This record gives sequence, C-alpha cells and structure tokens, in this order.
Amino acid sequence: MTAVRAVIFDWGGTITPWHTVDLRAQWTAFADGAGTVACAREDLASRLYAAEDLAWARGRTEGLSARLHDILESCGLPPGDARTEAGTAAYREFWEPHTLTHPAIGPLWEGLRAAGIRVGVLSNTIWDRAYHRAVFERDGVLDLIDADVYSSEVPWVKPRAEIFAHAAEALGVAPDECAYVGDRSYEDVHGPQQVGMRAIWIPHSTIPVEQQVSHEATPDAVAHELADIETIVAAWNLP
Repeated sequence: MTAVRAVIFDWGGTITPWHTVDLRAQWTAFADGAGTVACAREDLASRLYAAEDLAWARGRTEGLSARLHDILESCGLPPGDARTEAGTAAYREFWEPHTLTHPAIGPLWEGLRAAGIRVGVLSNTIWDRAYHRAVFERDGVLDLIDADVYSSEVPWVKPRAEIFAHAAEALGVAPDECAYVGDRSYEDVHGPQQVGMRAIWIPHSTIPVEQQVSHEATPDAVAHELADIETIVAAWNLP
C-alpha cells in the first residue's frame, strides 16, 4: 500500500472529547447575550435554532456548507450590529467548555510529526478559521498543524469528495497518501474513502439519531483511544 504521509483529523468529537450538547440552549444563550426582552427571547432562540438546523440538514442532503454569519443574518442580525456582537460573545462563552482539545492530541501530533507525517484538520463547521485557530492556540497545539480546512470557507461539507481532495491538496500530498480520523461513520469513513484515503474510525461518540445518515462503509482501522492512531499508521508504513 502507499505510505501514509499525512493524517487528517475531524474536530468536534475527535480532537475535542465528545459532549452531548443541548443545541437549543446555545441559541437561548445568544438571545440572552443580545439583550432580547423576555417576550421575544424564545422567539429569537427558536428562529436561530431552526435556521441552523436547516443549514445542517442541507449539508447532509446536498453537501453544501454554511456559515454562522449567514444564519444570524437570516434572522435579522447583521455583522457589526451591537446585538449581534453581544449575542455572539455569549454564544461563544456557552461553547467554550465544549471546545477544549483532548489532552492526548498534543503528544499524538508530536509523535506523528516526529515520524515525518504531516498533521491536518478538516472540520464541518459554521465557525470561521480565526475562531478555530484561536482555540488551537489557546490549547497549545496550533504550531503542530500543517494545514487546516474548515467547511465554512469552502462550498462543501463532509462527506463530499471535493472537501477531502481539497484538504489533501492543502497538505501537499495525494489523497491516497492520507489517513482520515473521525467519530462519524458517514462523514468520516464513507467520505474520505471516496477519494482513496484510509479511514480510522473512533467509535466513542453518541451521534444523535437525526444526524445519522444510512450508508455502507467499513473503516480501514478502528482506534478505541487516540493514542492508537500512531500505532495504526506506523503499522501501515512498515516496509
């Protein structure tokens, strides 16, 4: 088999530990931060929740990406508006405990890079590059990433083949020289295998039923702990 020259990681539930999050509550926090009066608070939270849900549903059915600012604008919250800025700050405060990098990631990435393997990130996200990179910098791992791609800055989401090919190109390697690591079988196993990447599945997340998509895909390897990934890749690269 072709040697693995790069390992690309999903973000939520892979780089970060899996958390079950009340997705309606994030928008209630936004509405509170925006200073919405009590009678309109639930209406705004409901509209934002519905707009985000629609955006992710389009991703699952059409493979199209979405952005936070588009969701906010669709609900009458333009960029730069005082309510938008205050609500966004509260929204990010809500999410902060769920963005913490798993403590095993730093040593894993250091080990991969010491073996001459590039490290990439590819995430389905509505958040922008600057926000994600600030999270990695906060957690002391930004300098270990060779290339990062976020669906919010391209037209597609996983499992579209185009976004995996784009991530490989960003790393300067061919798709069949990459392994992809993620916790969702549809997005993170079926997706990368379409372009010839090997897929390492981490089956430790409780994916909500409404976010699951029926498909047939068998991972090339299963990692029950993040530390297993270095061993899996090293075995693939044996002469």
